[in-house]
Amino acid sequence: MDVLDAKVITTITGLEIYVDLRETSEIRKICIPTKDDPFYEIQLGIKYFLLRREKYYDSHRSYFSICMNHDLTRIILKEPETESLFAVKSQNERQATKNLLGEWFIKTNAYKEAIKEVIKEVKKENVHTEKDIQDTIETVRFLEKLLKLTSNDIKNASLERSDSLQMTTTS
Repeated sequence: MDVLDAKVITTITGLEIYVDLRETSEIRKICIPTKDDPFYEIQLGIKYFLLRREKYYDSHRSYFSICMNHDLTRIILKEPETESLFAVKSQNERQATKNLLGEWFIKTNAYKEAIKEVIKEVKKENVHTEKDIQDTIETVRFLEKLLKLTSNDIKNASLERSDSLQMTTTS
């Protein structure tokens, strides 16, 4: 029998239980910089169990994004407008969630396997133009950087909502 690695965050709604299983980590989208949006972005989904105070539980999948500037030196955690991993949480709970991402999630097998699978898929894609080749190279470079993130990278990242990030990129 395998021993699973798991973490728990106490919130006002109950206990959020995160487990290091491949099926709990999902990559929803990947973007590379464009004229209109100068950030690399990967949106990740994490499935967790919520054990409510009334003694029942259900599973949820919530999302967040890791964004980086064009030279991969600045990291921003971004909350989506809906299904946010940080939604309906107090400031302390939001900080605990950010710590969970930096100290545990980016080190899990689930996270690493999900990134490696996408790298393989991107490398297999048919590229027909010089731009396709460049986009593939940039995407793989970004994904490989994600595999090397440290706890401090996440701890030092700012946490912003989708709308505030868009406002900062247009100014």
